[in-house]
Formats: sequence, C-alpha cells, structure tokens
Amino acid sequence: LANGNHFLVLNILTKNGESVSDSINFTYQGAAPEIADLPEGVIDGINYVDDSTVTLVLHAPYYKKFVYVIGDFNNWQVDQNYFMKQTPDRQRYWLTLSGLDANTEYRFQYFVDGEIRIADPYAEKILDPWNDRYISNSTYPNLIPYPEGLTSEIVSSFQINQEEYQWQVTDFERPPKEKLVIYELLVRDFIAAHDYKTLTDTLDYFERLGINAIELMPVNEFEGNESWGYNPSFYFALDKYYGPKNDLKMFVDECHKRGIAVLGDLVLNHSYGQSPLVRLFFENGKPSSSNPWYNVDNNFQNPDAQWGYDFDHESTATQRFVDRVNDYWLTEFLFDGFRFDFTKGIGNNVKNKYSDPWGGKYDADRIRLLKRMADQIWLNHPTAYVILEHFADNTEEIELSNHGMMLWGNSNDNYNEATMGWNENGKSDFSWGFYKKRGWSNPHLVTYMESHDEERLMNKNLKYGNSSGDYSIKYLSTALDRIKLAASFFLTLPGPKMIWQFGELGYDYSIDYNGRVGNKPIRWDYYEKQNRKNLYRTFSALLKLRNENEAFTSNSSIVSLSVSGAIKRINISHDSLNVSIIGNFGVTTSSIDPKFQHTGMWYNYFFADSIDVVNTNENIQLNPGEFFIYTDKKLESPGSGMLTGVVKERVELPHNFKLFQNYPNPFNPTTTIFFELPTETEVLLDIYNIQGQKIRTLVQDKLNPGIYQKVWDGKTGVGTKAVSGIYLYKFKAGDFIQTKKMLLRK
Repeated sequence: LANGNHFLVLNILTKNGESVSDSINFTYQGAAPEIADLPEGVIDGINYVDDSTVTLVLHAPYYKKFVYVIGDFNNWQVDQNYFMKQTPDRQRYWLTLSGLDANTEYRFQYFVDGEIRIADPYAEKILDPWNDRYISNSTYPNLIPYPEGLTSEIVSSFQINQEEYQWQVTDFERPPKEKLVIYELLVRDFIAAHDYKTLTDTLDYFERLGINAIELMPVNEFEGNESWGYNPSFYFALDKYYGPKNDLKMFVDECHKRGIAVLGDLVLNHSYGQSPLVRLFFENGKPSSSNPWYNVDNNFQNPDAQWGYDFDHESTATQRFVDRVNDYWLTEFLFDGFRFDFTKGIGNNVKNKYSDPWGGKYDADRIRLLKRMADQIWLNHPTAYVILEHFADNTEEIELSNHGMMLWGNSNDNYNEATMGWNENGKSDFSWGFYKKRGWSNPHLVTYMESHDEERLMNKNLKYGNSSGDYSIKYLSTALDRIKLAASFFLTLPGPKMIWQFGELGYDYSIDYNGRVGNKPIRWDYYEKQNRKNLYRTFSALLKLRNENEAFTSNSSIVSLSVSGAIKRINISHDSLNVSIIGNFGVTTSSIDPKFQHTGMWYNYFFADSIDVVNTNENIQLNPGEFFIYTDKKLESPGSGMLTGVVKERVELPHNFKLFQNYPNPFNPTTTIFFELPTETEVLLDIYNIQGQKIRTLVQDKLNPGIYQKVWDGKTGVGTKAVSGIYLYKFKAGDFIQTKKMLLRK
C-alpha cells in the first residue's frame, strides 16, 4: 500500500440480492520521512524565502512519527508532495513550498501522525472556527473565512506579499523608569468599538491627562473573543477581536509621537488548551511527559491558582520560545516593554511555594530564570521595561529590582481604607507603596491604587464610606473628592505609578459586575459630568506637578511619611523644591503639624495663594477630605474649580436622581438596571409589560445615597419566564419618576 491518503469502498450483496455499500477515507504511512538538514537561515515557524517560496518548520521532537502539511494549496488533502522532512536530530519537521502566489493568503495546518491537526505555533494570524464569525467587518475588514467543511480545529495562515507598516517614529526615547506613569486598560471595556483605530482616536485624552505609558492587557490570541486575555493560546498572533496588526502598529506609532510608551501584558506562566504546543503532546487531560514545553502537572499547589497548563521554564525549548515571543513584540510592534503576569509561578520548586499564591519562600531558581529572561530581552533591547506581577518575599523582590526589573506594588486595600475613611489600627497606611520603605535602593516599584484585579475605590466609597454628621462619603460628590485626596498622596510620591482605566473619572461599577471578567459598562459620558471631569482635572494637575518637578520623581529626594492615621502628611526635600502635603482622611475636622522644612513663604499649589511661615510646626486645621500641597517655590497654578469639597470652594455641585439605561440591552437572560440617589429616599422600581401591566417589583425600600444596580432575571412576579418583547421599568424616588424601555430577546 502506498503512503498517503486512500479511499476504501466496501460493497456487500445481501441474501435478497440488494447491494449495500460504505466507504472510509484513511491515511497510510509506512515509510519514514526523509532525513534532511534544515535549509540555511530558517527557524521554527513560517519562513519567507522569496516571492513564491515559503519554508515551514515545526518543532516536534522524537515522539512524532510523521507530519503532513494540509491547506489551500492541496485542497486540504493528505498528499505525498506535502510530506514533511525530518532533521537528523529528530527535533524538527520541515517543508519548502514553492510556486506560491505572493498576493494570496494561504490557510494551512500541520497534520501530525494522522491524528492531530494544529496551526503553526509561530503564526502571526490564526483562524478560529468557533469565534471568528462574531468579529465584524468594521473591526477586522476582509477577514479571510475559516475553511468550513475542509478541516477542523484552529488554522494558521501566511501571505508572502503583505502590506508593510511604514513607521514614522523609529527613535523613540523611553521615559526613565522613575518617571513612568502607566495607564492600564482593557480594549474591550475601554471603547465600545473595541478596536485599535478607535483607541488611537482617544490619544488626546491620555495626553491631556499627563500619563507617559499605556499598558494594554493581553492582545495576543486568547481563547474566545471577550476575555481579559489571561487565557492565551497563540503568542505571535494578534487577537483579531481588536483589529488588524497594522492598526496596532499605528496606535504604537501615534503614542510614540506624543511621548507615550506602550507596554504589552504577556502571560508566560501558562497557556490554555487550544495552544498547539499543548495539543502536540497531550494525554489523559494534561501535557504528556514527552512535552518539551510544559510540566505534566501545574507546579503551583494552591487550588485557586491553577490557570491553564504550566510552562516548564527550566526547559531549553521553553526558554527559546519565550525569548522569541519577547523579541517579536519588541521588534515587530516596537513595544517598549512588558508587564509579565504571575511571575511568582515561574519555576518548578513546589516546596518553595506556600498555599498563598501571593506569598512564598525565597526561590533562587525562580530568580535565576527571571534574570535569564530579562537579560535576553536587554541583549537586543537594552532600555526595554521588564515589569513583574510577582508579590513574593521582599528579599526576592529586592534582588529582582537590583537587577533592573520593576515590580507591581499593590496598595489598593490601604488607599481604599483611607478613601472610605476607615483609619483605625493603621489599616489605611499606604507607606509600603513607597519603594524606600521596603528597603529598595532603586525606584522600581510600580505602585497602584487600582488595577484590573482590584475592586474600584469609588464602588467601595459609595457602599461602605464612613460618615459623621452631615459629612458622608456615600454621597457621590464627597466620594469623588476622596479620590482627589488619595491621588494627591499617590501621584506625588516618588517612584513609577499606574492608573487603572477610568479611575481618573471615578468609575464606580464593581469588579464583579456581570461576573469578574465579564464586560463592564463603558461610561465615557462620565467625562461630560462636571463633578467627574473635575476629578480628571485634578489627576491632570497632579501629573503636571509631578512631570515638571524633579522632586516628585528623583531617587535623591528625601521623603518623610506620616500616613498611618487619619491625618496624613508627606514631606519631600530636594535641591530644586521642598514640599509639604497634608490631608485629612478622617470624617471630622482635625489639625495637623505640616512640618515645613523652613520658615518663609510657602505656596498652595491648587489655590494660587501663599502663607508666610514663622513657626514651621504651627498646626493647620483641615476639614474632612481636605488637603493642601505646599511648595517653597511659586509654581504655575493648575486653575480653579476642580476641588469642590474643600474650604476654598465649599459649595457642592447639585446632584439629581438619575435612572440609567439597563445593560446589556437587548438582553438574554438577565440585565442590570442602574440608578443614583443623592439623598436617603423611598425607592420603588417596577417592571411592566408593553400593555402596561406590572409584572415584577425589583425594589421597594428606603435606600441611602449612592449608585445602585439591580438585576432582572427575565422572570415575572410568579416566577415564570417572560416572553421576548419590549418591557418598561419605572423608577420612583420621592417625587422623581422616570420610565425607560428595554428589550428581552430570546
């Protein structure tokens, strides 16, 4: 029997003289592949040789018997002309395809041992039979369709003659580490169009804010479409849900024109089951012992920290793959560096990993592996940022910092306790967010009040904020002012900083809204609301102060912190400027010693006024939520009107009852209705059908001020499911009454 594809037909003649037939398609492979060295200059993946020639190389060592290439060029059939050769060391299979049309995009797979169909792990574009159909032409124009009926599983593609992006900025100077202010965002939840073109159109917003780096949550191919991206499958292919690769390149280019660096978020601790590296060596529900890239079992023992399949970073194959991934994004897309997800999981020393995923013993092997990876990055990209989500023992983090890496510093709990006004027992002490308090020599701690992983400060302010008399943090205006107060103690503290998307507008939907990783409402309308825009203006003013004055970024600044109680103070001393920042994080009026560094004139940054200090320790009275930033040199004032809750501008903006459109709409099976209360009020929220009959009451209660969200599960008052159609929800709060429509679609 010859090697290749065969079609077998079986005909049977029954006793009754009837003929019955059946057929089967099968592949027979008797002969071993031809043994031949790799052509000179080719590497794993898709190699473009000339205008009509491509060489494909698949790393599949030892245990695989044969591989065919199937695709558009052979009608997806097993063909001896596409039988891959094997290298003498039995590490790789390869095949050179010639006579190709340079302008045609070819779809293809590797068909391994007649059983496994995989896409090329290094492909820059893949086609997904399950999810591509939901990507619109406006997001990804002219997307080549999946070859339905011809194969199964994910398919890779290549095209020799592709449109090359013409870079306009090729000499971008990356901001120094100590001056970084990073804006972390998830494209899906930041702009409704969820594409790079629209994201590029928002760059004026970032420039006015004053940040100098944007960190994109993972954009390489992940499983599904709507995801945070921490379930990666392909590392060289851009996830098509956000648009084509040249659109991302344009975004990076436009950022660089404005002095903004771009950081990628890479997940190298694990990948998920659609990865061809997983599927190539997989048995009994996990990577097999012959898999050169993965550990058989996840080496991290916490059951809550089991994500996908665990890379074996001690493996040479994994190290080579990781180095290719990092270099690709820095070279092809001109990324300026990375935030690496869950680096504490890298390494195979199970005994050094406590059950707490964010604790653990010092692990010398893990440090060695991370240093190796960083050194390889810096070999070709010496100024690239390497930022770790690590959360390990401080001695380990100091060593990584001293090697030049930066590390995330989570200060969410501490800042949030402070914004909510709960300062007992030092729980609002955010001093650990300052690198020198940790004993670090270098400003490599990327501190943040919020990231994608934490509850939003405003959400907890409105739900759990403290109060005293008529001062309540649960009031929207007061809750927003508390974020200004926290930002004045956050953005002025030396060391790199990170802001989570819309934090500068007081985004107040819970991280658990629509499920933790589910879609969140995109509220660009916040920017049109004066009280929220004032928060944005405050962030911008603080970043202007930071960016223009070395005292707030220099490693030589002498910083004194007193931030354990409700009355907090930061003193910064530098050759160019002295600063005293004082704030009242309590809910009652109190006094504070500003500890001015010297007598003489001191200038209030936000209010463009000054005081003549005779006694450097004379107390200053602060109302709850009030703060002042004093400098001993007169600086340009950022303008008035942004601090609505302090003595100078005590009159608050009016806030009305508000009923928002439900989300999602149309919906199936559930939707959420949002409303806002400025005062304590009796609230009634009813659901009506289109005939005006009340079918459900969602709320009938007296509620405190705040933003509320109520879920309707699409059921009537008797517990039966409502039929598809238009429904009304009627909101009554005191004398305020409003009705809106929503559509249930099944």
